[in-house]
Order: sequence, then structure tokens, then C-alpha cells
Amino acid sequence: MSSVISVAGIRKAYGSTIAIDDVSFDVVEGEIFGLIGPNGAGKTTTMECVEGLRTPDRGAISVFGLDPVRDVYALQQRVGVQLQEAQLQKRITVWEAVDLWASLYPKSADGRRLLEQLGLADKRDAWFMTLSGGQKQRLFIALALINNPDVVFLDELTTGLDPHARRAIWDLVRGIKDRGKTVFMTTHLMEEAERLCDRVAIIDRGRIVDIDTPPALVARHCPERTVLLTTVDAGAESRFRAIRTVDAVTRADARYTIRGRGDDLVTEVIRCLSDHRIHVTDFRTETPHLEDVFLKITGHSIRD
Repeated sequence: MSSVISVAGIRKAYGSTIAIDDVSFDVVEGEIFGLIGPNGAGKTTTMECVEGLRTPDRGAISVFGLDPVRDVYALQQRVGVQLQEAQLQKRITVWEAVDLWASLYPKSADGRRLLEQLGLADKRDAWFMTLSGGQKQRLFIALALINNPDVVFLDELTTGLDPHARRAIWDLVRGIKDRGKTVFMTTHLMEEAERLCDRVAIIDRGRIVDIDTPPALVARHCPERTVLLTTVDAGAESRFRAIRTVDAVTRADARYTIRGRGDDLVTEVIRCLSDHRIHVTDFRTETPHLEDVFLKITGHSIRD
């Protein structure tokens, strides 16, 4: 797949504060690419540089082979932007907003169909100030898509939304990709990145620390697996310790925590239970997630 966005060694400072430093990555056509990290890590600054809203102090950015600052008017026809913080006039209606945005482009998508796809058709005459948080976010997505862009920028799309609204927005983002668009998004929600992104770049203190698919990042940085089970079998502990992929076994009364590495750990524990006829009353597995990866490679929580 060809690169739609190419970022090479960009740096942006505000006085003595370095927001991003030596940031590089590529976004390929048709993928959902996520820039993840805690608040203040440099996600929004990076995205705003790619969008052409800020000029980096050094480095190079290319979007469809164009410079986002120098060629801003040419790029405006091919990109759609949803900002982290946005507002409209309180008494502008949903349809008036869509119609206004459509008038800004030589060609635009069908606004009525867009509202139907985003579940806002019955809100077309509602004032902006009467919309719920999820409805406002869906409206901003509609405005970002009104020019039928090839690349859509989504900055902290679901921050502050309840779980139901968040999952509805996730479905919409998947729909954008299904229509052949490329999505570049930022988020500090690890579950969101794992569910949506084909690849993610982890940014911390203004620097990219790793880039890959979520499963590959987990496999590389957190290969540990954990099995939790309950059994009263007196010989269970010694049997568990004999499993070749097990690194540690801890016991609290009848409850065992078995830690090891590799995809075969769970299979080998189950085989051990079967071979030695060990009766269990509870069995669960735990696998690491992106937040575990972030904690391991940066030394602090994503919520810091």
C-alpha cells in the first residue's frame, strides 16, 4: 500500500517547552492509524502539524505528496478534519451547519444521505445546543466528511462520551474505513485504539517510542500470559511448576496464579489438568493489553 501521509523528523517547541521532537511515521492508504499516548504527550500538536494548522520548526511532512502548509488550499479538497475541541453557534440547526460546510467546497457529498448514515436525519432541524454529546460528535464527523475526503483526521473523538455513545462512534469510524477512506486518529483510550486501529504509534513526552499493530506491540513488549484457577488438588502446584513454559506459580489457599510466556501456556496448563485429572472449580486467563505495553516501555500509566 502507498503512503498517504509521511512525517519525517518533525520538531515543534513553544519557547523552552518542546512539544514534539524527531517524530517520524507513515500512514498508508486505507488504514486506521492511531497516535496514542497520555494527555500532553504531543498527539494534538503532531496532528495539527500534519493538518497544516501548525508549522513544525524542522522536519518534513507530506500528505498526498503535498506540503500541508504551502499547499493548504489544494489539500483542503482531499482531507476532512474533526478537531479535539469544536463548537458551533448555539442556534444553528444541524442541516444549516451541513449546508454551510457543503457550500465551502466545489464538490460535496450528499448531506441528507450523510445525516441518515450518521443517525442524525431526525435531528436535521434541531439546534446545535440541544444535541447530546454523542450527537454533536456525529455532526462534527458529518462536517469532516461533507467534502468526501480521502483522509479523515479525528482528534480525541470520543473523549467525555458515555460507553454507549463511544461504541456508536467506533462503528462510524469503521464505516469510514469501509468506504475506502484513510483515518488518522489520536486517542488516549487504549481500548479505543485496540478496537479500531490497524497500526498505532505510541508517543510519550513528544517522542515516538514504537509503531506497529496492536497485537504485534503486545507480543513484542508483553509476551507474558497468566492463568488463574482454583483447585483443592494437593499435588497441583508441583504439576504446574513442571510445565516448561511456566515462569512462576503463586498460591493463595486454593487459588493459583500461573505466569508464563508464549501462546502455548494456556494449552499446556489445560493439558496438565487433563493428564493429571486435576479438578478445577474456576479457570480464567489474562492477556496483556496496549496499556500494559505503554506502562512497560514508558514506565508510567497512560492516565498520568
